[in-house]
Amino acid sequence: MKTIEVDEELYRYIASHTQHIGESASDILRRMLKFTAGQSASAAPAANAAVKEAPAARSEARPQDRVRAVRELLLSDEYAEQKKAVNRFMLILSTLYRLDPAAFADATASLQGRTRVYFAGDEHTLLQNGTHTKPKHVPGTPYWVITNTNTGRKCSMVEHIMLAMQFPQELAEKVCGTI
Repeated sequence: MKTIEVDEELYRYIASHTQHIGESASDILRRMLKFTAGQSASAAPAANAAVKEAPAARSEARPQDRVRAVRELLLSDEYAEQKKAVNRFMLILSTLYRLDPAAFADATASLQGRTRVYFAGDEHTLLQNGTHTKPKHVPGTPYWVITNTNTGRKCSMVEHIMLAMQFPQELAEKVCGTI
């Protein structure tokens, strides 16, 4: 068995194609690439086609694929290793953006508090709209978010975004329960 390194985005893409608990990354890739044991790499023309299709499939995720991706995030080691609510919050936001950047943009555009702006394209905007906001960049996105809010407010923000992105209510509640 050989070990290869893949970036986080590719790992999540592969993991999103898991069909059953315990399925290995090798099994997933073999299925996706239509590659069987003992087959030579040059005898798998479907492999190139599958790899070329991957980005389009990721950017046009069907609703059930988006739900699956969020559930897989909740079950991932990366998520489980986060000891702070703010870190889980940031991972959720990154995932939601990755699944549908346009819907994420629409959902965050109207999200603000009585006196604070919660999301912006830069740190300065958030600092102008409230002191002690502790803005952080949402990894993999062009967004910044305030993090100096209690866990309940973070959950409220995530729930608003998920419902605006048309995720099922029960999934939004489950995600909020893990923050």
